Amino acid sequence: MTIPRTGDRSNERVVAVLGPTNTGKTHLAIERMLAHGSGMIGLPLRLLAREVYDKVVKAKGARAAALITGEEKIVPDSARYFICTVEAMSLEKQVDFLAVDEVQLAADPDRGHIFTDRLMRARGASETMLLGADTMRPVIRRLAPHAEIIRRERFSTLRYNGVTKITKLPKRTAIVAFSAEEVYAIAELIRRQRGGAAVVMGALSPRTRNAQVALYQSGEVDFLVATDAIGMGLNMDVDHVAFASRAKFDGRRNRVLRPDEVAQIAGRAGRFRDDGTFGETGECPPFDAETVMRVEGHDFETLVAVEWRSPDLDFASVDKLIASLETPPHQPGLVRVRGAIDELALRRVAQEPDVLDRVRRPADVRRLWEVCQTPDFRKATADEHARLLTEFARHLIGGKQRLPQDWIHKEIGRLDRIDGDLDALQARLAHIRTWTYAANRPDWIDDCEGWRVRAQEVENRLSDALHGVLTQRFIDRRTSALVRSLKRDDILLAGVTEEGEVTVEGHYVGRLHGLVFKPDPRAGGREAQAVRNAAFRALRPEVTRRLRAIAQGEDALFRLDANACIEADGAAVARLATGGSLFAPRVTMLGGDTGDESMLAAAKTRIERWLAETVERDLGVLVRLQAAIEARALSGAARGLAFQLIEAGGALDRRGAAETVAVLDSADRKTLAAHGVRVGRHSVFMPALLKQRAARLHAILRSAQTGDPAALFLPPPGAQSTPIDAALSWTSYAAAGFRPAGPRAVRLDAAERLAGVCAAARASGADFALDPAMAAVIGCPARDIEGVLAALGYKRVREGDAETGAASRWRPAGAARPRAARAGPASQDNAFGALAGLVAPRKAGGS
Repeated sequence: MTIPRTGDRSNERVVAVLGPTNTGKTHLAIERMLAHGSGMIGLPLRLLAREVYDKVVKAKGARAAALITGEEKIVPDSARYFICTVEAMSLEKQVDFLAVDEVQLAADPDRGHIFTDRLMRARGASETMLLGADTMRPVIRRLAPHAEIIRRERFSTLRYNGVTKITKLPKRTAIVAFSAEEVYAIAELIRRQRGGAAVVMGALSPRTRNAQVALYQSGEVDFLVATDAIGMGLNMDVDHVAFASRAKFDGRRNRVLRPDEVAQIAGRAGRFRDDGTFGETGECPPFDAETVMRVEGHDFETLVAVEWRSPDLDFASVDKLIASLETPPHQPGLVRVRGAIDELALRRVAQEPDVLDRVRRPADVRRLWEVCQTPDFRKATADEHARLLTEFARHLIGGKQRLPQDWIHKEIGRLDRIDGDLDALQARLAHIRTWTYAANRPDWIDDCEGWRVRAQEVENRLSDALHGVLTQRFIDRRTSALVRSLKRDDILLAGVTEEGEVTVEGHYVGRLHGLVFKPDPRAGGREAQAVRNAAFRALRPEVTRRLRAIAQGEDALFRLDANACIEADGAAVARLATGGSLFAPRVTMLGGDTGDESMLAAAKTRIERWLAETVERDLGVLVRLQAAIEARALSGAARGLAFQLIEAGGALDRRGAAETVAVLDSADRKTLAAHGVRVGRHSVFMPALLKQRAARLHAILRSAQTGDPAALFLPPPGAQSTPIDAALSWTSYAAAGFRPAGPRAVRLDAAERLAGVCAAARASGADFALDPAMAAVIGCPARDIEGVLAALGYKRVREGDAETGAASRWRPAGAARPRAARAGPASQDNAFGALAGLVAPRKAGGS
């Protein structure tokens, strides 16, 4: 309709519905509009226009609704309800009902003059509704004196909740920051600690914002990180709004939020009858008491003036247009807008000589003004924006008055790429929105519909790609799926592959090693908790099955590894317990607590029974010796020696036990021999414990008993000696069937064979010549044999002579030179013949 700019309007019905957020103002306006035969509503954001359009389509059908924004036009011929951005509202369209939402934006330094213009001039034939904050009451009284003002109270309570750490924020929280860097940093932190967050910023396209909001609304994530873009009508189920900052850049300067701005954002918390809370988080300083009081009480300073620009523009020339834009307001309460982007662009573009030369008629001036009103979607510098508009003006004023097809094709094609990171996609999306805007101007572009579809397709692809990158970066879809699954009561679908990979609801969550579930190490914070909870609920049947297999398993299923762990089918399922009896060891289960409790107990009993049977089989001689001690079946001397033997790890140095050995009578020796004890030249030991399987078991049991894994000594299979490790004790070596001997640890029976060789070598004298072949008896380098002999108690009585080749000579400690004559050649041959026969070590019996 044509709206008169002056005259009596006393018969018009103008209603101003004022109040805080969550008072149902927009919902009321939609209902009132649909009650009329036709209507128009102006909204502050393209996103909100799309949301309201969808509601009208649902109520009245697609043929009855039109969507008109700078970047999108859906206008059926039969349309009766026009949903627009405030800038796109047509003042010439005759409608019964007209509404303008968020009229308090009339005070905004960038767009305020447009809201003021609609407030003053846009009217419905039957009813006009102005929606906004109560701070607009004095302004509306002045600019629309006949308006009926209705105060709407908030349906729910908004309460201040103080400071909360980001990691402690409750679910269904929106965290608000005022820069992309802050938003990204907070979203990254929440992903690590709480599983993920949706992201909403004004720079996102409506398609991307809707997709992100849908993630939050669906419950896939419980947190939303946003700029103050959420303060304008985005309807979400938010219980708490946490401010990460109190200051924002308003396009001109950094400043602290006003109380009414805090309320506009905080008011997103609580919907309809549900109460909401707000507070601070991160490094945001606390709100002062006055701000909190004003926000909770919805009590704010009223506006006394709004931005204004003259609607009566003179297109006779560029200079006259600029002068008309500078026209001062004609009544109190209006402040002429300064620094509007379109005005600044006009002044810059008009300075280009080739553009100014093309402007010859009022129609050209009007065309130039339309070009300069192109929004700066790219948020570029003033000069960059002016350069693009200058290029537009060169093509649209004079000549064909159309943007060249090849230029449009090149520019849109350059943006039709979905590779790159978040910043690259956002930059392309901002650029394509400029071409989406241009493609909706049929007077600018030939084949307008074709280019509109092309630009929209590219915007949609970029929007979807940006949504994907945001989701990938700030949301773990696996964790989100698991969290949703955990909220259900039905049984989770879980599986374990042959390799032990565990999946829950089709998502990989970790591995099952034996009875222990190891979560995916990439999961952290709330994600790790979700993975554990999902796996523990889902793995019970599989773990119970494994426990049953252990409880019913044959002996061949089990093995004791060097780490004192019992393996079942190759996976560690239990560990030897520290302390306790060497001969009746106990175990601690590794995992299994997610399975059936009774089956876990049965599995433990089976493992301990296998272990006891293994000890009886491989260490039977030691077990029986211990039983004989306890039953006092041995005499005093024999019993004392047996006790020392067991305490020392199954072997004694003969010299250390000399006094006890000396008092043994023949009966004691026979009794000890019957129990498997051998009193050798250098050691007292039990040959049956030298078998490889017995020695390994004995060494592991001793190490587990002390609880010191570093005390374990396991020699290489078949070794007769190894280099000595000074950190290991006599007991560590003895348990494995070895003994320390200077630079080497020598197997007990090998040390006895060496003693036999030495005895044979000195058969005809008190000492013997050292032969390098002696080293082969114990499998050690020739350079170590002297150190071994010295450690075993032999003494060197004569040094070797390198010049003559004479070997050094040795004798056992305490041995005296015999009175017989020195052995002749035949005796020497016999001695060395005996040595040659003893050089090759004999293998210990058994496995």
